[in-house]
Amino acid sequence: MEQHVHIVCLQVPYPPDYGGVMDLFYKLVWLKRRGISIQLHCFDDGRGVQPVLEKYCSRVFYYKRKKGLLSFSRSVPYMVNSRRSRQLQENLSKDNHPILLEGIHCSLLLHAAQLKNRRIILRLHNHESAYYQQLARNAYTIFHQWYYQWESRLLHSYEPSVIKKATLALSVSGEETKKFIGNGLHHVEYLPVFLPWDGVEALEGKGGYCLYQGNLSVEENERAAAWLAEQVFANLGVPFIIAGKNPSARLRKIITPYPHIQLVENPAAEKLDALIRDAHIHVLPSFSETGIKFKLLHALFKGRFCIANTAMVSGTGLNGACIIADSADDMIRCIRETLSQPFTAADIAARKEILSGAYDNKKTADRLIAALAGRSPAAETDQHGS
Repeated sequence: MEQHVHIVCLQVPYPPDYGGVMDLFYKLVWLKRRGISIQLHCFDDGRGVQPVLEKYCSRVFYYKRKKGLLSFSRSVPYMVNSRRSRQLQENLSKDNHPILLEGIHCSLLLHAAQLKNRRIILRLHNHESAYYQQLARNAYTIFHQWYYQWESRLLHSYEPSVIKKATLALSVSGEETKKFIGNGLHHVEYLPVFLPWDGVEALEGKGGYCLYQGNLSVEENERAAAWLAEQVFANLGVPFIIAGKNPSARLRKIITPYPHIQLVENPAAEKLDALIRDAHIHVLPSFSETGIKFKLLHALFKGRFCIANTAMVSGTGLNGACIIADSADDMIRCIRETLSQPFTAADIAARKEILSGAYDNKKTADRLIAALAGRSPAAETDQHGS
């Protein structure tokens, strides 16, 4: 019998041009491969209709996100309240298929009376209250600091209360899963993210530069890139490339005095893959310990050496695939030591062993399908082979 599922996305999951959307989109790809019939519901935040989604879903529904002052609330976070839709509730009520809610963002549906007896799985993309607190610390403007602190305060009480309402919650991080369970949320289980990469494609030998890549419109990523430019590479005459979406004038100004630092703005997917492939060292600090960092996974699947700090690898199980450096001086030292080392076949074999154990799309899909059917994802084995 064909298995059906409703998936409610916090945004239109195409194109998969940054980390969070990769998990959303490739989840559709792998569930389709496993024969699951998907009805996709997504909140349009400006991406518009994407016909390619119809290749993977039997039906696709779009709902406009309700931005503006009317979506601010004293009790419900803005990220949640701006994604309310009576039409969505009505569409979900037309059958009895299980529902997968992508993110706390879509959790308002857990309060809907007409969905009270449904199997509803809540995907936790972050420990959101902690994530927004970290965003507040990294924000440049007073308004953004206030907004992130406000959201964090609301999420602190809202997040655990709504997780309790879900049939099951699935976290993207093993470390965050432990924290949720430690706070009394015993129906939270770990499920890895879905990825566009099926295997390690790193090249042997040496590359010509160091690289930081990420969505530069995210303040945390911009701050990391600026910190690298000013604290690490300003005093290190090594070619350094910063690549990513929508960098600010602030970041351009910061790197202007350094001729050995290059900014590559809005690279196409093929260009970004080439930059990752040809780099010798990926330098990836993070100022946030929540969630999973796709930029790190991208570098590990496609690139050579990775130098990261503890916050970047927290909860990922990828410590063994990276060189860990937590200060600017440590990073400078590690870069100097690594520049002369070729990336070897042994390095690639070790990388494959680590990644295949932690991130396997086939196994992850089967675990999610088990959860949708009412079986424990933790106990599911890959019956289709790997």
